[in-house]
Amino acid sequence: MDFIAQEVDYFFHYISEVGTSKLVRIFWFFVIFEFSRLFVIDFLALIFIFIKRKLTKKKRKEARRQLFLYNPLISIIVPGKNEGKHIFKLVSSLKEQTYKNYELIIVDDGSDDDTEQICKSLKKNNLIDVFIRNEVRGGKASGANTALRVAKGDFVIHLDADSSLDRDAIEQIITPFYENPDVGAVGGNVMVRNYKETLATTLQSYEYNDAISIGRMVASYLGVYRIISGAFGAFRRDALEQVQGWDIGPGLDGDITVKMRKVGYKVVFEDRAVCQTNVPSSFKNLTKQRLRWDKSLIRFRLRKHKDVFIPDENFSILNFLSFLENIFFTIILNIKWYIYIIDVVINFPGILGMILVMNFFLYSCSNAFKLLLFNFFRERKNSPIYIYFPFIPLMVLYHGYYLRIVRTVAYIKELFFKSSYKDEWNPEKTSIRAKQIGI
Repeated sequence: MDFIAQEVDYFFHYISEVGTSKLVRIFWFFVIFEFSRLFVIDFLALIFIFIKRKLTKKKRKEARRQLFLYNPLISIIVPGKNEGKHIFKLVSSLKEQTYKNYELIIVDDGSDDDTEQICKSLKKNNLIDVFIRNEVRGGKASGANTALRVAKGDFVIHLDADSSLDRDAIEQIITPFYENPDVGAVGGNVMVRNYKETLATTLQSYEYNDAISIGRMVASYLGVYRIISGAFGAFRRDALEQVQGWDIGPGLDGDITVKMRKVGYKVVFEDRAVCQTNVPSSFKNLTKQRLRWDKSLIRFRLRKHKDVFIPDENFSILNFLSFLENIFFTIILNIKWYIYIIDVVINFPGILGMILVMNFFLYSCSNAFKLLLFNFFRERKNSPIYIYFPFIPLMVLYHGYYLRIVRTVAYIKELFFKSSYKDEWNPEKTSIRAKQIGI
């Protein structure tokens, strides 16, 4: 602590000596990219979102009225393996929904636990409408497409088995379809249920509460929203059929979003449609998850859907900007961060300790302001805001170093070795087939 105090004192003395321009030169990465993008732009966008909601309150109310007037059948599909322990909680949360006209379709993708027995018992008691058992595992995309083939609803909601919904979640996620007929898919707001379990789950809850939830609100408002979470997402049935359902993952949720956008549908985020889910409770499992997520960016956005960058008759400026924003703020800035580190090591070796401490201080202050300020724009709070304050400094390490290193490893593995095709998350046979046909 004495070392930090000394460095802070030295920093303020340094300010008085060198002036503002020199400080911007030293902390250019934070000022130009992190603060501008993750604080200023997000904050301004949230203000406009707040104003827009006030101005369109009647339109939202009318859309909800239309939903209940037409009362369309909603097909809720839940593909998964070894999810028996979660099924009853999911079914219970669905029974409490304010919107009642739905069918529940569960696909057991080759489970070796008691999923089959639990689901058959629930179906016998009319708590599950359709239960399908795949004896041989085909992967999540295969399970989702199997459910889609038997679904009868006008809209399809894809859920993870360990999800549970707020009472009004179904009506909230379907209402945007009645606000705008061009909407083909809606992403729900996924929050962390097990946030008290371990340090890893608490940091993820903070991340979901801040970077993910707020980030998706802003991206949706700007028209560049790029991923509908597989844990809770809604789709027009005809739109899903038009894009021929889900392709083999990992990253199938981001992939289906891109496919929707490419055929002309709008995709939006609905923060008022809340789903609770469990996140990895150890950093080992979290690392595996994030490696899978980050590899998918290379596999799908830079390979499979690279045609988004080609200005042909199907070119869309919003799709182009969505990809550009995703690639810039994940891949390009990841590279620029390493350039920044090399820059300060080479050009400012004498004050390197002060720079590291002050970067930590600047990011911590930014996180604290965001946590307080952005909280006013959240209509639904998952947990008391005060529980996150002790973790503000740790979030600097979590976001700035841990996730960045994981991202870097994922990009290298996928760019040079195409390692997503060897991921155990997918059955080997489906990955082999995906590689053969180039998806």
